[in-house]
Amino acid sequence: MLGAIIGDIVGSPYEFNNTSNPRFPLFGKESEFTDDTICTIAVADALLTGESFGSALRRWGRKYPNPKGAYGGSFNAWLHAVSPMPYNSWGNGAAMRVSPVGWAFKSEAATLRAAIASAAPTHNHVEGLIGASAVARAIYLLRTTDSPSFLNGEVAALVDASYGKDWAKHVPARGVFDETCQGCVPLAFLICSESGGFEDAIRRAVLYGGDSDTLAAIVGSLAEARWGIPEEIKEKSLGLLPSDMRSVIDEFSNKFGYK
Repeated sequence: MLGAIIGDIVGSPYEFNNTSNPRFPLFGKESEFTDDTICTIAVADALLTGESFGSALRRWGRKYPNPKGAYGGSFNAWLHAVSPMPYNSWGNGAAMRVSPVGWAFKSEAATLRAAIASAAPTHNHVEGLIGASAVARAIYLLRTTDSPSFLNGEVAALVDASYGKDWAKHVPARGVFDETCQGCVPLAFLICSESGGFEDAIRRAVLYGGDSDTLAAIVGSLAEARWGIPEEIKEKSLGLLPSDMRSVIDEFSNKFGYK
């Protein structure tokens, strides 16, 4: 979960201003949380309290109405609708916010169902549901497998089943702003498969370009489950969050044994 938030913060200065500098600062003056972090916290809070995912997303979104980079137009309209209904989105927001689900359950089946439920209030298109379930189930598999190799065994079978055995041939090109689950999620798996650790994965995601903060958020969520987060990066990122968000992370850790 925190891996997604870190990816969001690190990628936030480069979403509309991609960088090719491999030495870019992880946490610069313009590094802030965006809607990706707000939605991730909302999903975690729903898992803590039993509130519906849709209700939690609306409550947190309205609490932080003007995040860096803004909300997407359709999501913002849903956020403020009198009677909000799913809008059949296949965007990468479903996969970006799902990471808490991957840490909260003791079985893959329960993880799958909660992932679908977390996406459904907005991203009820089949690709939105697949994107959320693929990321959450991969996190579950990575955190419950001893010495996991990223694209072997069960994780490989999961990605193949979700996107076809030739999925790696169809990822977006560098610098292409692809906000779809079917573009962004396979790319996140590919970047993690080529990386050597948590920070390396985050940097590769940002340097790939395009929708850098959301891509880095999805990559960060997978990278955390594979490698964990270096302590200094964890502490720096927590220091950039408001107290209400840190409280949710602390409560989530206490309830679900999240580290």
